[in-house]
Amino acid sequence: MVGSNFGIIYHNSAGGAGSHVNHGQSSGGGGGGDRERTTPASHLSDFMSQLEDYTPLIPDAVTSHYLNMGGFQSDDKRIIRLISLAAQKYMSDIIDDALQHSKARTHMQTTNTPGGSKAKDRKFTLTMEDLQPALADYGINVRKMDYSQ
Repeated sequence: MVGSNFGIIYHNSAGGAGSHVNHGQSSGGGGGGDRERTTPASHLSDFMSQLEDYTPLIPDAVTSHYLNMGGFQSDDKRIIRLISLAAQKYMSDIIDDALQHSKARTHMQTTNTPGGSKAKDRKFTLTMEDLQPALADYGINVRKMDYSQ
């Protein structure tokens, strides 16, 4: 979508403090030159204030622990939650790629077997067979240990 703001909500200074204008949707009228856009710094401050109310899947204590092990110290919970959110997104992308690998692998197995099962409500299990190529796409090398040593 060229020229779209991808659903970013801008605050309208003419309305009250709680009014939002979604620039992705037309509210009728003319060309849209009457809307006032705020600066990127205010977008960042709005996002950071929203992080105070957001609870990521990775607890703050876990993120703080690993950041402290890496030498990073912060008392601002918004920074900790921002890093937790980034880690959550990274893990989500890897798991989604592993799911796609699993679907492709199981599709190939069902097409090669005569009759093939067509289960629409199939449940997938995350295995190393699917996780390994997904991690390799992100530059993470995972191997099974040699048990002969």
